[in-house]
Amino acid sequence: MITKVTHMCVYVLDQDSAYDFYVNKLGFKVHTDAPMGPGARWLTVTPPEQPELEITLFPVKEGNMFDAETVRTMTGLVKRGIFGAAVFTCQDLMATYEELKGKGVEFKKAPTKEFYGYEALFKDDSGNWFSLSQLDTEK
Repeated sequence: MITKVTHMCVYVLDQDSAYDFYVNKLGFKVHTDAPMGPGARWLTVTPPEQPELEITLFPVKEGNMFDAETVRTMTGLVKRGIFGAAVFTCQDLMATYEELKGKGVEFKKAPTKEFYGYEALFKDDSGNWFSLSQLDTEK
């Protein structure tokens, strides 16, 4: 029986830029940054309070995994924000929203009240979009 998820993948267009975004803007911690053969790199980050979940910043580039046509297709989907999404939570949405905006994070939607709490939507440096939520604890 499956008991938990340890890794998830976010496709990125440039690992160095993604490293900067996830570590220096979002405040994630680097878990693994290791070479994986010629021209390949295994890069994972973790949310500060969830070190057991590794987010693999997986590059969309031609090589062992992807041919040129696949790279073109995936690059277009990532840039358009169609290929990746997740929900991140925080304790104080307004403070986190202001902090991330101050660091240059682009928001697609400012914080709004939703049925489950409060939510804002932001994009990473590749185009993937994410929900940033403060969950209602009064339910």
